[in-house]
Amino acid sequence: MSENRQRRNSGPGMGHGPMGMMGGAKAKDFKSTIKRLINYLDVYKWTILMVILLAAASAAFGIYGPKLLGKATTKVFEGIFGKISGTGTGIDFDYIGGIMITLIILYGVSALLSYIQGFVMTGVSMKVTYKMRKDISEKINRIPLKYFDGTNHGEVLSRITNDVDTVSQTLNQSLTQMITSITTVIGVMIMMISISGLMTLVSLLIIPLSMVFVMLIVKRSQKYFKEQQKLLGNVNGHIEEMYSGHMIIKAFNGEEESIATFSKINEELYATSWKSQFLSSIMMPMINIVGNIGYVAVCVLGGSLAAKKAIEVGDIQAFVQYIRSFTQPLAQLANISNVLQQTAAAAERVFEFLDEAEEIADAQEPVDASRVHGEVSFKNVHFGYNDDQTVINDFSVDIKQGQKVAIVGPTGAGKTTMVKLLMRFYDVGSGKITLDGHDIREYSRHDLRDQFGMVLQDAWLYNASIKDNIRYGNLDATDEEIIAAAKSAHVDSFVHMLPGGYDMQLNEEATNVSLGQKQLITIARAFLSNPKLLILDEATSSVDTRTEVQIQTAMKRLMENRTSFIIAHRLSTIRDADLILVMNHGDIVEQGTHEALLAKGGFYADLYNSQFESMAS
Repeated sequence: MSENRQRRNSGPGMGHGPMGMMGGAKAKDFKSTIKRLINYLDVYKWTILMVILLAAASAAFGIYGPKLLGKATTKVFEGIFGKISGTGTGIDFDYIGGIMITLIILYGVSALLSYIQGFVMTGVSMKVTYKMRKDISEKINRIPLKYFDGTNHGEVLSRITNDVDTVSQTLNQSLTQMITSITTVIGVMIMMISISGLMTLVSLLIIPLSMVFVMLIVKRSQKYFKEQQKLLGNVNGHIEEMYSGHMIIKAFNGEEESIATFSKINEELYATSWKSQFLSSIMMPMINIVGNIGYVAVCVLGGSLAAKKAIEVGDIQAFVQYIRSFTQPLAQLANISNVLQQTAAAAERVFEFLDEAEEIADAQEPVDASRVHGEVSFKNVHFGYNDDQTVINDFSVDIKQGQKVAIVGPTGAGKTTMVKLLMRFYDVGSGKITLDGHDIREYSRHDLRDQFGMVLQDAWLYNASIKDNIRYGNLDATDEEIIAAAKSAHVDSFVHMLPGGYDMQLNEEATNVSLGQKQLITIARAFLSNPKLLILDEATSSVDTRTEVQIQTAMKRLMENRTSFIIAHRLSTIRDADLILVMNHGDIVEQGTHEALLAKGGFYADLYNSQFESMAS
């Protein structure tokens, strides 16, 4: 069971520009990405088609409302005018009542259809979100570690969260909004022309003037919104960095510098945000001013036409409503291209990740690992993280079942690299590694790694109870087995003093237990996994002397009849190792027992004596 450390990196938050316009990266290949996204949604095509029809029908039912209200207004006007002139019998409330009932039915059906399409589309978008995140999650486990060596972890998380959310939001809102807007614009245009072609022409002349103001403001404000996003990311990054290193900052009296840095970034963010929000806020008032001019022109022209009996009085009221209904979807449609660009950019990033090269496939007929004994051989192994940089040079060694093998050497000698190769986190460049005589590439990765237990210097715990963290070594373990493993690792000796005992929840960074206790929990996890082979990376480095003695005793019992690899930094801890491999610059420069290597007086003796002298001083 391997240990991995999780890292988090906050990306910039999602911000919105004027009228919902958002600044962001554009897709490198917009058409291909949109085409692939459509193919990705192919399984939902009939559901999406139903949503489109429902959205169009909902908009269509709502469009006819103002026309009926205009007829009601005309009937009221005629009734009042007739009563005053003595030529009529007053207002025909039966007629108006019939219109009101019809309107209630129309708007009710429109709302119902809108609710149904929203409900259905939300289901589709959530399924797409689930599928994308599932695909990414599964892809992560198939991508070689080399990819993550050169990729920021926050970048990967951003694709799972922000980019998938952007695609989901577009499907859930923008798609139906686009269909509704198109239907509304076409329907309203038809209704306006049916009332008066001349009034329609006058109102349409006002729209370009409004769009000029919109484009001028957007052009000036967009750069501020982009800068706002960048600075917001800087603020988030600084806060996370300062929070995670809060104790270090206090220890080195770095509070003032931290506050000064934050204040500088925050002031820049304030200035940029103020400009972007101000420009965005003046857009609607400017559009309203231009729109009101249009209303005046329509009312004057409408009054003139009504006086000439060319249109009815209620048609003026209906026309004004249609103008109001016409401008909003136009603005939404103007924003659609920007939304699609952002969506394509997000989808492209997701697809790029899904297209990353994967690990070499497991053998079609893998070797049975159920009877592994633990004999390991490295035969002429060469390896480099990059093609032009070799880390391991012609490494060869034979390790017998049950041996305790210590790997020592200075930083960068290749100690951890050997373990990564052994567990197939990386594949050798040339040569081979065998387990019980079989090339490790003949085993499935799952079966191979299932034979190993790992305890690393950097303990990894997740947000769950202590019991669940130990159970991670064997998910099928009973509570009794967990407690037995905890006793072997001396976890049981302190866990009862914690609130909740084994059921105490560890927080996100496991800061509610000490470093030594964290390490003991991970050691208990290794006990529970009951592996055939062990990998120990200075497993006792974070505990006190008394606890270290307890763990060393437990470790000796754990390592009995198991092949163990001990990456040692403190050479005093591996005196009783069966074999010590001394590495330097990717080569085994010496090998033997502790006493034999000291007697030889070579590289190992120099390392050991230098550590002893440092401890003595």
